[in-house]
Amino acid sequence: MGAEVIGVSSDSPESHRRFAAHHNLPFILLSDSHKRVRKLYGVPSSMGFLPGRVTYIIDKDGVIRRIFSDQLQPRKHIEEALTVLKTLEGSTYNRDVQE
Repeated sequence: MGAEVIGVSSDSPESHRRFAAHHNLPFILLSDSHKRVRKLYGVPSSMGFLPGRVTYIIDKDGVIRRIFSDQLQPRKHIEEALTVLKTLEGSTYNRDVQE
């Protein structure tokens, strides 16, 4: 669908390597151990202490098209992202970018 996925968490690079290998992930995992990316995007903590789980759909021009936050239903992030990507794929915006 022309999208690039980047996972970000505060886990160590070594933890990311093991996780990616275990789950055979085909995308980049970024270690944000100092929580700088989290702060830049305004990702809240859940229940005051758990790191929030947020998905951002950002178009080719850097415009955030959708923000989805749900700590307890990680599969919903995939469904939401696919729905938005399908919408962008068929939009006039996307056709103009491809031409």
